[in-house]
Amino acid sequence: MNRLSAFRGALLPVGLLIVWEIASRAGLFSAVVLPPPSAVAARWVSSLVPALPYDPATQSYTAWLFSGELPHDAVASLSRVIAGFAIGVGLALPVGLLMGTSDKLYSLVNPLLQILRPIPPIAYIPLAIVWFGLGNPPALFLIALGTFFPVLVNTVAGVRQVDSIYVRAARNLGANSWTMFRRVILPAASPFVLAGMRIGIGTAFIVVIVAEMIAVSDGLGYRILEAREYMWSDKIIGGMLTIGILGLVIDGAMSRLNDHLLRWHRGLER
Repeated sequence: MNRLSAFRGALLPVGLLIVWEIASRAGLFSAVVLPPPSAVAARWVSSLVPALPYDPATQSYTAWLFSGELPHDAVASLSRVIAGFAIGVGLALPVGLLMGTSDKLYSLVNPLLQILRPIPPIAYIPLAIVWFGLGNPPALFLIALGTFFPVLVNTVAGVRQVDSIYVRAARNLGANSWTMFRRVILPAASPFVLAGMRIGIGTAFIVVIVAEMIAVSDGLGYRILEAREYMWSDKIIGGMLTIGILGLVIDGAMSRLNDHLLRWHRGLER
C-alpha cells in the first residue's frame, strides 16, 4: 500500500516534468526564461561534483567530496539554520515556560509580544545590518528571530492549556511545584512545544535564504541571487529545488522526532 501511494504521488511531478521538457524542446518559451528539466539537472549535477580531481596530498577525501559549489552552499545554509534555530529555541523555551506558569508575567509581557509577533523577520533586515554588519551575525539574528516567536507562542499556549484535572490530581497526591512542573505541566505541554519547533525550523529555513541574499557571500540564497545577475535560470531553479529537498528532509526529520518523543501521547509507548 505504501509503494502504491508513493507511485501515485510521483505521477503528477513526473508528468509535469515530461510536459515541461517537451514544451521547452518545442520552443514554446525561451530557454533563458525557463530552461528544460534536463538542462536544470545537468547544471545541478555540475554544481554537485567537485571541480578539481582528488589530491590526497592537499585535502582529505571528505573535504574533497564536499568541495563542490552546491554541497558547500548547502552545508553553509544548514549550519546557519541549525545555529539560529538553537539560539531561538534556547531563548523561547524558558520565556514561554515562565509566561505560561506565571499569570503576572504573562499579563506584563503578552502585550509587547502581540505587537512584535506580526512583524516578519524580513522587516528586520535593515536593522540587523546596522546592528551586526555583514556576515553570519545578522543572518543568525534573523533566523533566531524567525524561530523565536513560533516556539514561544506554542509553548505559552501549551502550558496555559494543561488540563486542570491533571493539576488537581497531582496536588492531591502531594506533588510540590517542581514535581508539578516536571511531571505534569512540561509533558502535557510538549506536543505544543514540538509543534512550535517544527514551525520554527520551517520559518528558519525561509529566513536563511533571504538573509543569505543580503548579508553573506555563500549559501543557497547567495548563489541564487548570483545566478540572477547572470540570467542563469537553470542554476536558479536548481538552487530552488535544492532548498525544497533540504526543507523536505528537515521537516521529515522533525516529524519523526515528534513521533518518537510523543509516543506516550499517542498511546504507543510500551
